[in-house]
Amino acid sequence: MNIVLWILQVLLAAAFVAHGWLLLAPPPEIAEQMNASLPRWFQLFLGVAEVLAAVGLTLPGVTRIKPWLVSWAAAGIMVVIVSATILHVVRNEISSAAITLVLLGMATFVAYARHSIVPIQSRPAV
Repeated sequence: MNIVLWILQVLLAAAFVAHGWLLLAPPPEIAEQMNASLPRWFQLFLGVAEVLAAVGLTLPGVTRIKPWLVSWAAAGIMVVIVSATILHVVRNEISSAAITLVLLGMATFVAYARHSIVPIQSRPAV
């Protein structure tokens, strides 16, 4: 189970780093389209939040320093994913909504499992 959770954490982190970076530094050909749908300040906010969420999904577990932050990071991205799903449904972007629902399932499972089933043990005090 621990291996499955680590795979899910890394996949979620990769997805959020990729999407966060896209929001922070969009290619010129899609920047105008993105700016038409969301204000630039909100794109920057989401980009930073998503990159930090990716760090929160992996770094505390790898270092075993405050590993409870992994489940908190997963719970935090659940809020972002629910909001994104609603946005995609309102825009009738069903395939994008389906992808965000898959990510939501993964994040929910990681948050629950890392909190209750297989929590990462803290590094022993020196």
